[in-house]
Amino acid sequence: MDRGTVGSAQSGRLLVEVREEGTSAVVTPAGELDHHTADLLREPLDGCLDKGYARLVVDCSRLEFCDSTGLNVLLSARLKAEAAGGGVHLAAMLPVVARVFEITGAEAVFMVHDTLAAALAD
Repeated sequence: MDRGTVGSAQSGRLLVEVREEGTSAVVTPAGELDHHTADLLREPLDGCLDKGYARLVVDCSRLEFCDSTGLNVLLSARLKAEAAGGGVHLAAMLPVVARVFEITGAEAVFMVHDTLAAALAD
C-alpha cells in the first residue's frame, strides 16, 4: 500500500489532500465544497487524471458541505475518469452531504461506499 502524497491544496474553507493508494488516487476534501472552493477540488482531481489515475476514490469523511457547484465538479471528474476507463468512488459521506446526492439523484451515477476501506477494496 503506497501512501505517498501526490499533492494538496488549501484555502480557508477547504483543504484537499491527495495520495496514492495502489492503482487509485485517494482525494480527501475537508471542509466546505461550494462555488468559492470548487476549483480547489477540481484541480487535484484533474491532476490525478492527467497523471494516469483513472480510478479516483474521494474520501468524503471530512467533507462538511457540498452544494451544486461541488456536485458538478464530482460529476465532471466522473465523466473524465470513465472516459479513461476508470471511475469515481465516493466513500464515507456524512449525512448532510449524502442528502445532497440523494435529493439530486446523483448517488445513482456514482459508486458510493460506506467506508474508505470498502471503496479501496472494490
